[in-house]
Amino acid sequence: MKKFVASVVVLAVFAVGSTAFGLYSVSDTGKRPKDWPRELETLRAQSRTLVGPTFAARHFAMRFKDRDEFEAAWPHILEVKSKGAPIYLVRGPNFFLGKKQTGVVVHCPPEGQWENPKTPEAPIKGYPSDSRSRWQRMNYIELLVDGEVVDLNRIPLPPDTLIIDERFKSDKQNGATNTE
Repeated sequence: MKKFVASVVVLAVFAVGSTAFGLYSVSDTGKRPKDWPRELETLRAQSRTLVGPTFAARHFAMRFKDRDEFEAAWPHILEVKSKGAPIYLVRGPNFFLGKKQTGVVVHCPPEGQWENPKTPEAPIKGYPSDSRSRWQRMNYIELLVDGEVVDLNRIPLPPDTLIIDERFKSDKQNGATNTE
C-alpha cells in the first residue's frame, strides 16, 4: 500500500511540475512581427520571445550590450508601442529578459487579436490605469532601467504617454518573483 501511495505522489508531483514548464513557449531569438521597424533586425540574435502563459500573449524581450546600442534602438522600439499604451519603468530582476538584466520587453496581445471586433486595440475598461491587465490588448513597453545602459536622463520619453514607475516598489508590491 505504501508503494502505491508513494507512486501516486511521485506521479502527481511530476504532472504538476511538467505543466509549470509548459506555461510559456520560449525562443532564444527574436521572433517578433515582420512589420516592426527594420532597424530592430540587428537585435534578433540577442532577443527572446515568450508566448503565454494562458492565452498566447506575446512578449518580446530585447537585451542590450551597451548604452549606444540601446539609444540607437529606442526610437524604433517606441514605434511598435500602441497609441495610448503606457511605458512601465522597472528594475531587475526580470523574468522575460533572463540572465541578461538590461533591456526592454514589448508585451503584445495574441497574434490576430485585433481582427476580432470583440477585442479591439484599446484599454480594457474596469481596471486601474496602472494595471497590466488593462493594457493586455495593446502593445505596451516595459523598460528595465539600470542607470547605465538604460539611463532616463539620456533618452526621450514621449510626452503624450502614460509612464508608470514601478522601480521603487518592493518586490512584494510589484508581484515580482525571480524564477531564475
